[in-house]
Amino acid sequence: MTQTIGYKQLVADAEQRIKSISASEAITEATSPDVVFVDLRDVRELKREGKIPGAFHCPRGLLEFWIDPECTYHKPVFAEDKHFIFYCNLGWRSALATDIAQKMGLKDVCHLEGGFEAWKNAGGAVEEK
Repeated sequence: MTQTIGYKQLVADAEQRIKSISASEAITEATSPDVVFVDLRDVRELKREGKIPGAFHCPRGLLEFWIDPECTYHKPVFAEDKHFIFYCNLGWRSALATDIAQKMGLKDVCHLEGGFEAWKNAGGAVEEK
């Protein structure tokens, strides 16, 4: 196999098309009832690390199916008129997921730059799983 593009380039390309917010901005937005944090990490990461309090867990591999209202796996949270902040551990998966979510039609979506690690380092609250 000859790889033509790596994950770093995919993430960099996505970051050119999406809005990113810092951990301090995300911490400020966490108090708004109009914000939904979407945790894209694996369930093992949640059990090990915890999550942003109140975050909706959507494993990265199911995102497209959960967003699409025509899919039997659709989750109603994605049809709500909310501001979605996607995050993963370091911000790579969330950059790609935010790009896909925008392409699928979610309008008010961004990703947490630096992911859950940045959130914790900025003093963000952690809900144990």
